[in-house]
Amino acid sequence: MATFTATKTSEATVAHERDLVWEVLTDPSTIARITPMVRAITADGDLWHWQLVRIPVLGRHVELDFTERMDFDPTSRITFTHEPDGHERAGTDGRYDLTGARPEGSTHLRMELSVSVDLPFPGIARPAVQASMHGVLTAMGSGFAHGIEKELRSRAARRR
Repeated sequence: MATFTATKTSEATVAHERDLVWEVLTDPSTIARITPMVRAITADGDLWHWQLVRIPVLGRHVELDFTERMDFDPTSRITFTHEPDGHERAGTDGRYDLTGARPEGSTHLRMELSVSVDLPFPGIARPAVQASMHGVLTAMGSGFAHGIEKELRSRAARRR
């Protein structure tokens, strides 16, 4: 068993008000629904327990869950820190930053994420495992970007 880490930073400007983006990002059931490979998120106050679907890594499949302490700075920043419950093999640390953007009424969203996972592979497999992890993060990120845009459009239409 070895620990493998992958990081990702992404950013985009969405044509929606910051309070609406905040509303989506702080709703664990919505985040679970719009994020690929996430089965469920259970919130207990500021602790969010994430359950992922089986994820392929080098011909094997792993099922992971992890607990994150969520720190909310209303409408501007969400910081998450891994707070394991004792048996978790995976965890994330990172943040979302939200700022106003042009055109007026838009929001610039920046996300930083670092994922660490204990996997049943030798350390020598690190380059291949981390490439696989980056592929999974890229797929999740692309799906999340599509999902959040669709969710924001739907909620904006309901507000009108």
